[in-house]
Amino acid sequence: MAAALHAAITRAWQGRGALSTALLPISWIYGALTAVHRWTYARGLKRSEKLPIPVIVVGNVITGGAGKTPTALGVVAHLQNLGFKPAILSRGYGGKHQSPTVVLDTSTAQEVGDEPLVLRHSSGVPVVVGRDRVAAGKLLLQIHPDITHIVCDDGLQHYRLFRDLEICVFDSRGLGNGRLLHAGMLRQPWPRTPVIEAGQSIQKLLVLKTGQSDVDGHLATRALSETAINGHGQTMVLDALLQSGAPLHAIAGIAQPDNFFNMLRARGCVLRTTDALPDHYDFDSYSRTSDGGEVLICTEKDAIKLWQHRPDAWAVPLLQTLPPSFLAALDQALVPQHTPPVSSPHGHTTH
Repeated sequence: MAAALHAAITRAWQGRGALSTALLPISWIYGALTAVHRWTYARGLKRSEKLPIPVIVVGNVITGGAGKTPTALGVVAHLQNLGFKPAILSRGYGGKHQSPTVVLDTSTAQEVGDEPLVLRHSSGVPVVVGRDRVAAGKLLLQIHPDITHIVCDDGLQHYRLFRDLEICVFDSRGLGNGRLLHAGMLRQPWPRTPVIEAGQSIQKLLVLKTGQSDVDGHLATRALSETAINGHGQTMVLDALLQSGAPLHAIAGIAQPDNFFNMLRARGCVLRTTDALPDHYDFDSYSRTSDGGEVLICTEKDAIKLWQHRPDAWAVPLLQTLPPSFLAALDQALVPQHTPPVSSPHGHTTH
């Protein structure tokens, strides 16, 4: 019932039909609350804190997964190519941490959340999670005083941390019906009113799109990796997996599971069955009867947790390429703050 209701609301966000209109009073209340939140910083009732190195926040104004994590990884890789030493901050959604916590190679999703583990494993740079991003940033600087930039995975609306640059990510849904939650999928009106006191401005904002939409911005390209990996550390070319003839069962516990399934199908996968699970699904209660011949395919984020129960599952990473125009704009935005020591190879691909 809950899943069906969520699906109905998600569909309603693409138009202004009866369900969306019925939810307008809730969106008005939500809009008022977010406006008050911004006003408290704009009037100095609450203050943002600036860290001694540049902070780049990668986030969105729409609910659900739009591609923040791959974008954050791409920005980190680009900074590394420039010769910098970036680190990552994340809220650590789903983790049990109560205070800023360093993400280690041995950390679990239950401790720090699933996305921070993907960030750590994929980038190799220091990662700290914490609901208080200012405290988390200070911990990063204390442990790694040589880092040059902090990249925040999410947090556009976390005004307590001053940002030097923002990257707002949209997917193919664009602005949806243009309404605020829960009549629409916007967390705040767009175009937004910048909170200058937190470092926001039109000049400090880059817009990246991970799918075609009417929103103005740079367009990234996305594709599934040619290679899958399982929980035993084994790799297999995806084509070989497809040609094995084994029945394929795809699993996705992400904001938009159908996106993963459709990408698999477009890649040539004939999916016998699929499981669309809630975002950040923990897999502790997941069970599936198999005759042993079924092959499980999942996302990289899900694999972090699923492998604890099914190490035979094959994860297919998502590769995202940041366009040269976006990287050039990123370079230009960073020049006044910190001149890169070397030139950058544009068009970097990450996952």
